[in-house]
Amino acid sequence: MEQPPIEIFGIKILEPVTTGTDLIVSAICFFAFIKLVTKEKNSRVVLFLKLYFILMGISTALGGLIGHAFLYKFSTTWAPTGWIKHIIANIDFLIAGEGAYAWKLPGWIVSMLSIMFIERASIEHVRPIVHRSVGNSFKVINIIELISFMAITIITLNFKYVEIHSGYGLMFVVLSLQLYAYLTTRNKGSKYFLFGVGWALIAALFYMNEVSFHAYFNYNDISHVFMAVAAAFFYIGARNLTSLRDAEKIKITSYPGRLKWIINRNTVYKNAEKTDMKVDENLPEER
Repeated sequence: MEQPPIEIFGIKILEPVTTGTDLIVSAICFFAFIKLVTKEKNSRVVLFLKLYFILMGISTALGGLIGHAFLYKFSTTWAPTGWIKHIIANIDFLIAGEGAYAWKLPGWIVSMLSIMFIERASIEHVRPIVHRSVGNSFKVINIIELISFMAITIITLNFKYVEIHSGYGLMFVVLSLQLYAYLTTRNKGSKYFLFGVGWALIAALFYMNEVSFHAYFNYNDISHVFMAVAAAFFYIGARNLTSLRDAEKIKITSYPGRLKWIINRNTVYKNAEKTDMKVDENLPEER
C-alpha cells in the first residue's frame, strides 16, 4: 500500500509515517547506546551491544531520511556491469533490485553490521558455558555470513538479502544462544533478549506478508513499531545481562540426560585469595 507524500513548509516528504517510525527506532537505539556508555561495568559483551545500538540507530536514521523521506533528492542510480548481470541471471538465488536503491545501501550495510555485533555479543555471552569449539565456530560463521550477504546485497541491490541476514542473525544465532543461556542459568538478561527476538519476529511477519491497516500505517510502519519494541527489550536485556563467568557453579545439560557442573576456576581462585582458602588443584577446567 503506497503511502502518499506530504509537504511541510514547502518541503516534500515521501512516506512520512514510515520515516517517523524509522526515526523512533533510531531514537531508542541512540538512547540505549548513551545509557550503556555510562554503564560502569564494561566487557566485550557490553562493547558489542554498544556497537549494535549505535549502528542500528545510524542505520534506521539513514533508512528514514535517505531511504524514504528524501530519496527523490538522490537521483544517481547504480546498474550492474555485464559480468555481474551474468552471475545474477545464472544463479536462481540472486534477484536484482532497482538501480535507484543504490542510495538505500548505506542504511542496509550499517544495519547488517549492527546485526553482526548483536550476534557477536550473544556468542561472547555464552562462551563460558559452551565448548570452546562451539564458540569459535559461531565466531567464524559470524564473519563469513556477514561478508557473503553484504556482497550479495551490494551486487543485487535487493533488500531481501538484508532480511535474510537479519533473520539468520536474530532467529538462529541470538535466539538459540540466549535461549540456551536462559535455560541453563536463568540469566535475567537472556530472558529479555528472547522477548526482543519475539517482537522482531512479529515485525518480520508483518513486513514479509505486507499486512497494512491504512495507507498511512502500512506494513513498513507496523514493522518499525515492533522493531522499536524489540530494541527496547534488547536494551533492558543488555542492562540485565550478568557475566556467566561470575557464577562459581553453573548447572547445565550438555548432552541429553547428562548433567554437568561447570566451575569457574578464575572466580574460585579470586575468592580464595581474599579469604586465604586452600583451592583444590583438581577443580575441573572451565570449558
